[in-house]
Amino acid sequence: MKLHEDYDESSGMTPTVVMTIVAVTMFVAAILIVVLFMNNKKNAGNAAQQTESNSPVILTSEPEDVTIGSLHPDDLDFWDKYPPEVSEESVPEESLPTEQVENDPSTDGKHTLVQLSDGKEEWVLISPYLPKHEYDFTKLVCQSGLMKYYENGKQVSYVGVDVSKLQDYIDFVKVKKAGIDFVMIRAGARGYGTGQLIVDEYFGDNLKRATDAGLDVGVYFYSQAITKEEAVEEANLVLQNLGEYTISYPIAFDMELITNDTARTDKLSKTERTNITKAFLDTIEAAGYKTVIYGNKEWLIKEIDMSKLTAYDVWLAQAGDIPDYPYRFTMWQYDTQGIVDGIAGNVNLNISFIDYSEK
Repeated sequence: MKLHEDYDESSGMTPTVVMTIVAVTMFVAAILIVVLFMNNKKNAGNAAQQTESNSPVILTSEPEDVTIGSLHPDDLDFWDKYPPEVSEESVPEESLPTEQVENDPSTDGKHTLVQLSDGKEEWVLISPYLPKHEYDFTKLVCQSGLMKYYENGKQVSYVGVDVSKLQDYIDFVKVKKAGIDFVMIRAGARGYGTGQLIVDEYFGDNLKRATDAGLDVGVYFYSQAITKEEAVEEANLVLQNLGEYTISYPIAFDMELITNDTARTDKLSKTERTNITKAFLDTIEAAGYKTVIYGNKEWLIKEIDMSKLTAYDVWLAQAGDIPDYPYRFTMWQYDTQGIVDGIAGNVNLNISFIDYSEK
């Protein structure tokens, strides 16, 4: 190292002092170099950190367990308390809920099923305006083939048969002893093809002997009237043939659909059938007799308008089943293959829910 030209050995600075000064200077210089180096490294680190902050942070090691107060992270794991999501595809088809069909007439309680004569079925809206029956059919009891209705342990119904010349001669004394209370006797009919009026050839004899046997008696007429005038004619025929006999049960109007053949009444409208029915029954009532409309569920619901005939009782024909006719009826023909002592062959069995002899 070259010393300064003014340096004088004779000065007060000894070589030791000089060496000390040099060492200190070099130490300070070394510190400055280290500081400069560290600053450059820090700046480079900041730049690198700024670059890395734009990239996602990836943890390559699992975090240590941390306790927060008295809770452990495992205490916050509540997801296993909910059932796992299951896709619809993974569920068996039979376990999936079936979609409910709205306004299903078979379950809405507002419709009744009608079996039509052509084999089809139809759900028909139950009218809220027609009076409904209030029978509890769990109170029906069949005893010796005869249907009876009980309330509070007491029989409140009456057993009957309906007969015509088809039953031939009937021993009504035996019929009475067999437990029959009343008999509905056919007075006559009108031909469904010719329109000719006929009186049942057994009517007079049946009427006399049933009355003599102590049975309550009612009458029915099989109508094929196509006008109100013909209906009145049929009613008058019945009245003329009653004679002096007392009729305690109703006189029934019976007009039915003819199956497997054409009938003169086939083209009648619902309104025309209703008016014809009313004309017959009004004529009978005007003579002082009780009346009833005979028919099955289809006839009463589809073929006539019962809203125009609420003043008359109904004799329901529904064999083999508990009645599902929703409206009021007073008599029910429940069997067309009945067996009763005193009658050869089968006979129609009926139950009356009221005692017409006292009505």
